[in-house]
Amino acid sequence: MKINKDLNAASASTIVLGILRGGESYGYAIVQKVKELSGGEVEWTDGMLYPILHRLEADGLINARWGESETGRKRKYYEITPKALPILDDDRRQWMTVNAVMNRLWETQTA
Repeated sequence: MKINKDLNAASASTIVLGILRGGESYGYAIVQKVKELSGGEVEWTDGMLYPILHRLEADGLINARWGESETGRKRKYYEITPKALPILDDDRRQWMTVNAVMNRLWETQTA
């Protein structure tokens, strides 16, 4: 199944912030975490992820730093900022509400 472009775009920032709430991470690991969390149903590309990371950083919602990977290669690590926490909590409430509406809608149509 391919996730609709609009739905993917609407949820991407919240997903990234949610992943980073669990701890510092880097681009490839974020892409893999999305794939893992979706059971392989959602696959992001670098071309989709990095503009989101850059926007979140410009908005002060994440910080980035250069570090070394286990192999010694340079890698950019991202972490959530305190400014992002209330935004992420609000996003969570909004998504839970939308999810509840959709579930009720589907239940009434299958009854």
